[in-house]
Amino acid sequence: MTLSIESAIKSFNPTLPLAVALSGGADSTALLIACARRWPGQVHALHVHHGLQAAADGFEAHCRTLCTRWGIPLRVSHVNARPSAGQSPEDAARQARYGALDAMLADQPLIRSMALAQHADDQVETIVLALSRGAGVAGLAAMPGHWERAGLPWHRPLLQVSSEDIRRWLRAQGAAWVDDPSNADQRYTRNRIRKHILPALEATFAQFRDTFARSAENAAQAAELLDELAQQDLQNTGNPPSIKALQTLSRARQANALRHWLRTTHATTPSAAQLGELLDQVAACTTRGHRIRLKVGHGFVERKDGSLDWYN
Repeated sequence: MTLSIESAIKSFNPTLPLAVALSGGADSTALLIACARRWPGQVHALHVHHGLQAAADGFEAHCRTLCTRWGIPLRVSHVNARPSAGQSPEDAARQARYGALDAMLADQPLIRSMALAQHADDQVETIVLALSRGAGVAGLAAMPGHWERAGLPWHRPLLQVSSEDIRRWLRAQGAAWVDDPSNADQRYTRNRIRKHILPALEATFAQFRDTFARSAENAAQAAELLDELAQQDLQNTGNPPSIKALQTLSRARQANALRHWLRTTHATTPSAAQLGELLDQVAACTTRGHRIRLKVGHGFVERKDGSLDWYN
């Protein structure tokens, strides 16, 4: 079931001091205030100025005013988040944001945990996006509540709190926030989901946030099991994987092992069509002269002696 902010923060037990990513929007403003109340003097704020719109200066000003009022140390990073050729604006902004947060955290070695303010509605939007793209269980697991990045624990303590509950709580505190104009831009798929699909789900399935969250947890467990199986299979096939050893596995296990190998060893992800063609080539590779060279992810997989190799 969805939680109140008080309940979510009460069950949140990060290692202190804690840093909170503060955009100035309702979600991160609420997370920062709630954490600062629970752990006075142990919370820091990190703000990333993306420089993508005129309102960005106002976001920074709000963050400075908020942190001054609450006595919270604030670090601000100005980045260039404009997309490169072929890159989506959302992906460019996300990469710039995480890169800036990583850099600010590296400059503050006393920080022991990091918190982001994504909430239950964000989780549903992520699952709907994953479904629309035909994602597997890893994609349907959506956003994890806890993970590790660069040796530091990161948390999303509001994943069981709805967007409306966050805003209701802020109004009760008399706390102000800023609205990002891009959140109303219907050119972005996530905004269309928020405007059209979430209200329809609420009208049809009143508990959809809870049920979607359970599905994401089930998918996360399944993804973890698939990763464990892939690690076991790659121990037997070798790294890089032997073609003959791969051929002893079922096609589904070959696909799982190869996805894991490409993702963890080479930081690339094949499309469904690319992976299917690679599996066909592995099955057909029964002679010494059989050549494999396929575009996979952002590089190429080729046969090298009796094994597969990947290069960019």
